[in-house]
Amino acid sequence: MASLLTPPPSLLLQPKVNPRGLKNTSTNPPSKLFNQNNLRSVKGHGLCFVTKAKVAFEGDVIEKQSVQVNDSNDYGVVSVHHVGVLCENLERSLDFYQNILGLEINEARPHDKLPYRGAWLWIGSEMIHLMELPNPDPLTGRPEHGGRDRHTCIAIRDVSKLKAIFDKAGIPYTLSKSGRPAIFARDPDANALEFTQVDN
Repeated sequence: MASLLTPPPSLLLQPKVNPRGLKNTSTNPPSKLFNQNNLRSVKGHGLCFVTKAKVAFEGDVIEKQSVQVNDSNDYGVVSVHHVGVLCENLERSLDFYQNILGLEINEARPHDKLPYRGAWLWIGSEMIHLMELPNPDPLTGRPEHGGRDRHTCIAIRDVSKLKAIFDKAGIPYTLSKSGRPAIFARDPDANALEFTQVDN
C-alpha cells in the first residue's frame, strides 16, 4: 500500500528534433510544455498523481514526444483492447450495434467459452464486448447528456452523418456541450456512447 502513496520516479523526455535539422519541433521552454508529476487530492480518490505529457506542434502535425519511464511498474501498456458493455437482451443490442451503428462481429473471438451469452464487435482495431448479464446500474435517473455519465467514446469521421442516422432511427441524442463535433446517445440498455469526430 505504501507504494501507492510514494511518487514514481521522474519521467524523462527525449529531445525531438525536426528531421531536416532546421529547428526543434517546439520553441517553447520545456517548463511550459511539460509538468512533471503533480500530487493532487481528488475527491473520492484520495491522492492521485497527475502527469502531463509533452506535445510538440509543427504545421498540421501533432507529435507525442517520447516519454521514457524509469520504473519497475512499466509493464508495457499498448492500447485499450476492448470495453465490456452489459446488455439485457443480446439480439436487441446486436440490432442496435450492427444495424444502426454498422459494427461488425469479430468471429474469431469465442462466443461459447464463457458462462453467459455475448458478442465481440469491432471498433477499428479495438472491440466492444457485449455481455448478456444482469445490469446492476439503474436504468432511470441517469443524466440526459451521456457526457455526464460513464461512457465509451468512439472516434468517427462524420458526426453529421451519424446524426442523420439517429434521426431516421428515432434514437435520442445530445450534441457536445463544448461545441466540438461530438454526439452522445445511449444503447437499448442506457449505456452511454460518445462519438467524436476525428480528422484521420
